[in-house]
Amino acid sequence: MASSLKAAEFLIASRLADAAGGDQDALYELGVLHSTGSCGLTVDLVEAHKWFNLAALGGDRRGQQCRAEIADEMTAREIAEAQRQARAWLGQTGIQQAA
Repeated sequence: MASSLKAAEFLIASRLADAAGGDQDALYELGVLHSTGSCGLTVDLVEAHKWFNLAALGGDRRGQQCRAEIADEMTAREIAEAQRQARAWLGQTGIQQAA
């Protein structure tokens, strides 16, 4: 059990590091993890929307599609929060995109 937790933590940490480097697949995969509750995460649509949005901004069609799908389940306030978090993340990483 402990080794599977360590593996999940490593996966998330590696995806976050790759995402900070602009890896579109990592951005999309973080959205999937948060939207499905994989790797021990709880389902968090705001966090998932943030990652799908970031992937979509880079041209990832899967990110665009998933962002649209989960937006149907979110309030306008939740979507606005996800967009705010995406802009903050871009500011922290220095990746040049507009959320």
